[in-house]
Amino acid sequence: MKIRIRIDDSAPPYEQVRAQISEQARAGVLPVGYRLPTVRGLAESLGLAVNTVAKAYRALEGDGVIETRGRRGTYVAAAGSAAQREASLAAQAYADRAHRLGLGEDEALAAVRDALRAAYEG
Repeated sequence: MKIRIRIDDSAPPYEQVRAQISEQARAGVLPVGYRLPTVRGLAESLGLAVNTVAKAYRALEGDGVIETRGRRGTYVAAAGSAAQREASLAAQAYADRAHRLGLGEDEALAAVRDALRAAYEG
């Protein structure tokens, strides 16, 4: 696992940690079942505060990217199911909200395309 924190990056350090671990898990660089370093160990190796890494791990766990198994450690989770379930719930909530706002299907889809383009093209 390789993580680089860039001081000049506009993203806060915890987000950089979260995004890099998430991307490495998605790309298979960190395979399912890979044991991640402890929060304290990773914080020390990156020169970050323990709370910064803990915040990144909590976000990754909330996203279904990693799972904590108590004292046994933190591992890369099976990616598909939790991430897809979370995305599906978010999509349903958006569709319901767009409908309540009176947006047509084309308008709602255009808003999604714009948001996805902004998120993925950065």
